[in-house]
This record gives sequence, structure tokens and C-alpha cells, in this order.
Amino acid sequence: MLGFNDTREWVYPLSIDGSFTRLRRWTFLGLHVLLFAAPWITIGGHPAVLVDLPHRRLFLFGQIFTAADTLFLLLFLLFMAFSLFFFTAVFGRIWCGYACPQTVFLESWIRPLELWIEGDRAQRKRRDAGAWSFDRIWRKAAKWSAFLGVAFLLAMAMMSVFAGARALWTGQASATSYAFVAILTGVWYLDFTWFREQFCNYLCPYARFQSALTDDESLLISYDVPRGEPRGRGKAAAEAGSCISCNKCVVVCPQGIDIRDGFQLECIQCARCVDACTSVMEPLGHDTLVRYSSVAVDEGRNLRRLRPRTVVYGGLLTALASAATVLLLARVPFEATVNRAPGSSFNVDADGWVRNTYLLKITNKDAESPEATYAVTLDGLTGAEMVADPVSLASTESRTIPLIVRLPAEDAAVARSLAFDVRVASPQGEVYLPATFMTDARVGSGGSR
Repeated sequence: MLGFNDTREWVYPLSIDGSFTRLRRWTFLGLHVLLFAAPWITIGGHPAVLVDLPHRRLFLFGQIFTAADTLFLLLFLLFMAFSLFFFTAVFGRIWCGYACPQTVFLESWIRPLELWIEGDRAQRKRRDAGAWSFDRIWRKAAKWSAFLGVAFLLAMAMMSVFAGARALWTGQASATSYAFVAILTGVWYLDFTWFREQFCNYLCPYARFQSALTDDESLLISYDVPRGEPRGRGKAAAEAGSCISCNKCVVVCPQGIDIRDGFQLECIQCARCVDACTSVMEPLGHDTLVRYSSVAVDEGRNLRRLRPRTVVYGGLLTALASAATVLLLARVPFEATVNRAPGSSFNVDADGWVRNTYLLKITNKDAESPEATYAVTLDGLTGAEMVADPVSLASTESRTIPLIVRLPAEDAAVARSLAFDVRVASPQGEVYLPATFMTDARVGSGGSR
């Protein structure tokens, strides 16, 4: 089934041009710009896009997210999941045909290289069906070498998101980064030379569960059976339909299916068959027989964009986007934590004041400001005095300082513990960190710990 024996039927898609093919090229270009350019662009001295796993940080277009921002990751994953549900319910497998890396790389790199080195469909089939001649050998070697180069280029571009483009491309990244480049190169090379459409047909889970995400009114590629059948050759027979059995919609399909057989899970909705049928039908004065449609439209029913599943998915997307927006607007560009110094509860100084020692950690997450100064004050602990060093941090810098809080014995003897807040403020915002001041009922008599 997977092609490891002689039963593999290789797919030789014919090159095609048309309105949907050109639209996909523009989409592919935008995705390539994002992949190749974003890791090189800097905002405030930091990459526009960088997943810094060793330091558990994410740089995203001027924003720095750390492990403390896990809520944003959760909201993002939920938003992406429900986006998949929503757009599949409305537009079908638009992801597969227009944005999936498998489709983008095959259509942008691999098929043009095959066309350039080995020729179009008929030439490739004829050459592959023949004996291993010098002409066939050098073309295969050149093609496979080009595929290896493309796989390496794409692997480097993808790892640039994790290792940093400048460090990776100048040989300054870690050995682990280059090991992952080698792994990704091998994976893409195997896909380009062997797997191809089999990945979509047998390995990708999206095709398996998309039937649960679509309904009769979801957009899909379909064949106009009433107009096309029975198939004939133009006006050769009065009863013949518009389909002239040219099979062009079949030979251009990268999945090797016949769209005239009805909806199939293998269809990635790339619309190459639409452009093929349009190129044949328009000169004959007919509308295309293969087009974007839906089961409801094919059965003569009205298409409803607003239906229970789209309303629910749309509402959830709106709620998730609103929550993320509110949190982003309220987010301060620094992170602070306060913890009691290890092994300590309280001490009584020589002057009778009760002392608690804490460790205050501040991390500057402002990617645009070169340096930020933080003011530390207490809130809710009347009569206390605080000893803390001033804190000035460069972007992404983190520092831990001792924070000493002292309270007169008579004020501390009120309770065994007193709740208060440590206020950390900068020109960009402020945070309140809850803490507890430890005392003892016998403090007034000179006890210490």
C-alpha cells in the first residue's frame, strides 16, 4: 500500500495554470516570506519570531512570553483548534489545499524542479517506464540532489525559529540544533522523494476526522453530475452531457483521484481540477463542471452560513480572542515573584524589631525598552520598614535580590502571621505579590527564631 513493493502507482500530476492555481501561489509566497524572513527580522534587538526552549521564552513580534504566560499558550492552542473546526465547517479542507506545509513545499519547490529537470507528465511517465539509460540516471540524480538541497534549506529555515537565524546560518548554534536540522532534512527528503501524497492518504489524521467537522453545507470540490453525465464527446450524441471525458481533471490531481467519482477523503481541495476543467469548458462555451460547491447546493437546497456548529465555533473563537486581547492589554512587561529566603521564618534584631527576609526575582520582558527601573514598596503592613537594593534591568535580564522587611515588636505581636503585598512598579505597569510576615506571640518578651 505504501509503495514499498511494485503495487505502488506513482502519481504524475500534469502542470496546470488557472485562477485558483495563481491564488495558491500568492498564498504560498506569503507563507514562505513568514518562514524565511520572520526569524531574521529584529524588534528591539530581539528576533521577531523565536522559540527559545532552553530559557523557556517566546519572542513574538515585539512581545516576550515566558513560562508564567502559559495561559496565553492555552488560549492560543484552543483558538487554533476551534479555528480548524470553524474553517473546516465553512470552507472544508482549505488548510490542506492552501496552507499545509506538505502542500506548500511540494507545489512551490518539488513539482517545479521535476518539471524543469524531467519534463511534464508524459515525459516523466515514459522515461520511468523505460530502462535505466544514462539520460534517466543523470536526471534522477540531479532531481534527487536538488530535493536534498531543498530539504536542507527548509530544515534550516524551520530550525531558525528555535535556534535563531543568525546563529544557525553562521555555524554558531549548538550541536543539538544541527542534529535536528539533519533529522528534519531526512524527514523532508523522504517525503519529497517517496511519501508525497501517501502522507495525506495514510498518515495525516486530518483526513480521518474531517468527516466529523463538515456537514452538507461545508465547501468542497464537486463534479456537476446532472450537467456532466452521461459523458460524451461534445455534440457527438444528443443525449450526451457536457463532460467530454478528456480526463484532464484526473491527470492534474496531485492525489491521483477522479473527482467525478464523488467526494473522497484523499481530496485536499487544491482546486487544480477546477482550473483544468475550466480550461477545457470555457473554449467550448460551457461553465466548468468541477467547482467549489456543497452537498446542499448540489441537491438544490439553500446554503446556510449560519447554522448551529458555525455559530458555536464562531462564538468560542470570539470569546477566546476577546479574552486574549483583554489579558494582553492588562499584561505588564515584566515578571516578578517573591519567596521567603530558604530556611528562615523570622528573627528578632537587637533593637527589638522583627525581621523577615525574602528573595525578590524580577525579569524584564519588555523587548522595546533598553532598560527599565523598578520601584519596590510594601502595601498592607503598617509601620514596617523595608530594605531592598534598587533594580534596573536590561531587556530579558533577570535578577534576584534580598528583600528585608522589619516591623516593631509591638506591631508584630498582634498575630502569628500578617498578610501584606509587595508592590513592584515600573513606568509600564505594576504588580502586587502576596506575602506573609511571620511573628511569634512571645516576640514582645524577646523570643527569636
